[in-house]
Amino acid sequence: MSANQSLPNIVILTGAGISAESGLKTFRDNDGLWENHSVEEVATPEAFEQNPSLVYRFYNARRAQLQEDDVVPNAAHLALAKLEKAFGHKMMLVTQNVDDLHERGGSESVYHMHGKLLSARCAISQQTFDWRESFDHTTQCPCCKRVTLRPDIVWFGEIPMYMEEIYDALSQADMFIAIGTSGNVYPAAGFVQIAKENGAHTIEANLEPGVSNALFDESFTGPASRIVPQWVDELISKYAL
Repeated sequence: MSANQSLPNIVILTGAGISAESGLKTFRDNDGLWENHSVEEVATPEAFEQNPSLVYRFYNARRAQLQEDDVVPNAAHLALAKLEKAFGHKMMLVTQNVDDLHERGGSESVYHMHGKLLSARCAISQQTFDWRESFDHTTQCPCCKRVTLRPDIVWFGEIPMYMEEIYDALSQADMFIAIGTSGNVYPAAGFVQIAKENGAHTIEANLEPGVSNALFDESFTGPASRIVPQWVDELISKYAL
């Protein structure tokens, strides 16, 4: 890279589509239900208050499945870790996913806007703890020694994490790419518009075009494990990194 060719600021948003090829099964049946409950019924503060045992059971099942031997990072996760090594602080990786596949793929800085599955949070102090086992309403919190632990997940109706940092990065972005996300869930669905308003080149990489496809300057269609490594290699080659 020539001395006067600076690296662009890149904001990357990933959704469920990037993890679909890693063996993560959906917890919705064909009728959109989990154990005859809508996912909204097990992923809201109201659900946790009304039926905590059901909510604990839902996340315990997801946590166990994430740790099965056949759930591993795919080529898309590995490619984004490669890009992070090349671009460093010029790249921000934001994910809507609560899995740890980005980290296992080698990414060191990941903004989990919807929380983390392998984490528990004290409902009183808001402290978080790495947590790989099942827990429920009888589990003692490490910080207050009371039964105050909840999944470290942003539920429907709660404010996503790191929003100030994400909006700041979007305001300075030269490039924004959304990978494997449908564009249905706000505030993440609005990121492309914010990036465009600030002059960023916007890219969608999806198995099929999302609902906001028309807002993107460029669109790649196909499995994330194929299109993301191609995009990363071309970008790294362009800047001779």
